[in-house]
Amino acid sequence: MATPGSSQVGFLAGVCFPRVEQWQIELRSRLDMLVSVLLLPMFFALTGMRTRLDLLNGKSTWMWAGIVLLAAVFGKMGGAVLAARVTGQSWRDAAALGALLNTRGLVELIVLNIAYNVGAFSPTLFTMMVVMALMTTISTTPILNLLGVQDRSAPQSLEAERSAA
Repeated sequence: MATPGSSQVGFLAGVCFPRVEQWQIELRSRLDMLVSVLLLPMFFALTGMRTRLDLLNGKSTWMWAGIVLLAAVFGKMGGAVLAARVTGQSWRDAAALGALLNTRGLVELIVLNIAYNVGAFSPTLFTMMVVMALMTTISTTPILNLLGVQDRSAPQSLEAERSAA
């Protein structure tokens, strides 16, 4: 029988933790600081140290990195746009949904690190995939700006409120 790893032990501790709301709020507030100030930056530093941009040193390697990026964008964004159009969304809303689903961020990096740890792919492919994850995440806001989608959670200026009224 295999011994459980730290992630399984952590998951089981969370499942077994009593469902007392005050305890959960207190524990979450204490762990939030530890995770956001210490563990998350360490995770990004580890990913950065594993990413070897020097392996992308030739035209063919950069071409393959571009193919990986294009396949990821068209696969995720294209699929989301088509599905949204089938359900009756406008092209603009479908493209906005596709752009939002195209972003990968932290979840993508977690999956990439796990796959790299188990030897699923080479350091070169890992670097290509990290570049792809970063590029798709970075491109989300410019795509949404091009589509004219604005952040509805941000407070509007007085001028915008007056013109809307």
